[in-house]
Amino acid sequence: MRGLAAVPSYVVMQPTTLCNLDCTYCYLPFRAADRRMPVSVAEAVAASVNPWAAAGRFSVVWHGGEPLAAGREHLADLIAPFGPEVEHHVQTNATLIDDDWCDFFTRHEMRVSVSVDGPRARNGDRVNRGGQPAYDRILRGVAALRQHGLPFSALAVVSRPEPGLATELYDYFLELGCDVLGINIEETEGVNTRDNSHDPAAVTGFWAELVAAWRREPRIHLREIEWSLRYAAAVLDNSADGVLPRQLDPIPTIGHDGSVTVLSPELAGFTDPHYGDFSSGNVLTTPLAEILDGAAAATPWVGEFLTGVEACRASCPYFGFCGGGHAANRYFELGRFDGTETEHCRNSKIRLLEGVLEHARDHQSPAA
Repeated sequence: MRGLAAVPSYVVMQPTTLCNLDCTYCYLPFRAADRRMPVSVAEAVAASVNPWAAAGRFSVVWHGGEPLAAGREHLADLIAPFGPEVEHHVQTNATLIDDDWCDFFTRHEMRVSVSVDGPRARNGDRVNRGGQPAYDRILRGVAALRQHGLPFSALAVVSRPEPGLATELYDYFLELGCDVLGINIEETEGVNTRDNSHDPAAVTGFWAELVAAWRREPRIHLREIEWSLRYAAAVLDNSADGVLPRQLDPIPTIGHDGSVTVLSPELAGFTDPHYGDFSSGNVLTTPLAEILDGAAAATPWVGEFLTGVEACRASCPYFGFCGGGHAANRYFELGRFDGTETEHCRNSKIRLLEGVLEHARDHQSPAA
């Protein structure tokens, strides 16, 4: 985990800044504006991506705003420059999904991930621009996916970890029908300034409870738990050094205007008096491969972040598990990139692993 890899494993594409919802915890700065990506940006990205995809598995993740707000015709035009080897994914609030969108997903072999936070009572932050709950529209979209036999993932935000919540969520998503589930403890970032500090025991207990719920009926791929168990197994067989890649994935995010922000999609669209707009270049003037090759040297904040990664390596016993955290969390929590521990680290890395280990201790077989 030293330096940036020259070739990413996926790129994030912003087809529009617009979102038809106005979720309370959203970090996006321009979600009320419909700034659409020109096809020329997609063509420029595809010029680098297509050779990468021909050499091995590669994904394009369409992420807004609300990507479906760009419309089927425009999104199809943006997809068209990418070769057949490229896998397409979309992160959506599902409120716009209908039969026509399901046909679109099928035609483009697009993998769908739905943002929903659990049962109705857990979705109070997910509202439209009039402040009205979006839950019923989300469920209609999910119902359309299921009716068309389309597998889908789910992504849930947890704002207040508390006893019983993990079991409630897992049982809900079993019933919802997703085959992969990701859980995000709410993060303080972007325009969301809500405090994300929680009682350590409550967060650890939440993750331990989630492991227990999953082990009872492991029909869903549970992103955070399965990653934690894989790391724990690697520690036990002395292969933990091989769990993380040798270099950081640059995760280039391509803004609607062609700007490229590496490492943290959450930084795209923001500016800072000291760091500027966080971008490392623009695909309309410089090939994406060339931008990534020079990102660490040409973008001062990236170098600062890499210094912070080394500080984590030297000081944190959890480094082998998380690899140094995320740039956006450092910036929005600490105001700098070379700091170390953040609340995000504590909630979603340290206490995650501790929760998994706590569950293991509580359920270990008695000694013979």
